[in-house]
Amino acid sequence: MGDVTITRVEEVLEKGFRREMLFPGIDLAIYDEHPVLRDFYDAESGQVWSSIHSWLVQANGLNILVDTCSGNGKARALPRFQRFHMLNLPFMENLGRTGLKAEDIDIVFCTHLHIDHVGWNTRREGDRWVPAFPNARYVFGRREFAHWTEGEGPRIFPENVAVIEDSVLPVVEAGLVDFVDDGDEIAPGLRVEAAPGHTPTQLILKHDRPGSAFVISADCIHQPVQVYAPHLNSCFCEDQESARTTRRALLDHCADTGALLLPMHFGPPHAGRVKRTGSGFAFESGAAAPA
Repeated sequence: MGDVTITRVEEVLEKGFRREMLFPGIDLAIYDEHPVLRDFYDAESGQVWSSIHSWLVQANGLNILVDTCSGNGKARALPRFQRFHMLNLPFMENLGRTGLKAEDIDIVFCTHLHIDHVGWNTRREGDRWVPAFPNARYVFGRREFAHWTEGEGPRIFPENVAVIEDSVLPVVEAGLVDFVDDGDEIAPGLRVEAAPGHTPTQLILKHDRPGSAFVISADCIHQPVQVYAPHLNSCFCEDQESARTTRRALLDHCADTGALLLPMHFGPPHAGRVKRTGSGFAFESGAAAPA
């Protein structure tokens, strides 16, 4: 993307939730109306293909890791989190395939503080959780951190409290965290923007340079079906109406600017372009240059 290189670092690609569980109220006929969507779910099980990955952004001489997946060896025994319990996945090995080690990461930016976006912030050392990227500054949204430490987050989503304790607070206590607000840059040309809905204080990351624009969209959008049906929210969205408004604004932005959409959970090929079709949108998968 111009002078920026973006690499997907996979933790896992697997069958995720059933479509009707992930998207309450969905009309599954939409998958027949838009054949491109058939590649993004498993027809036999009805489960969506779910990728959990980081985006490695290399720009201005910096190695920036956006979101850190679920993490290994973390107790997630609650029923809602069974798929994340005591994982042993090759995330660090996959990072190594980029030519980088954990020590080479300069910035870790977490768009929000849910279980599958902060897990590799820390690693086990004896009986403690310690920062997994020892030379990085960790960047969290100021309001997102407050949402989970002194706000409504624990009441709305109590299962996530243990995640804050083992994957967020240890890097705060180590003095490695910088807090940002809507409109701040985490590096030259890389700007965070408020994207309320999935959490009320979620952030996305934008790069607006003409010809190389992209947006790392956090969990504004979980699956390509939401391009065609922007009103669909996931069952994990905390503020339903804000989530819809934010998603529509994201799709407008990508369609109007040609920005590459880089979501956190789409199945292969994981990224794409958004095009207008009358009053709606269509998804063109892949990272081809805008027309």
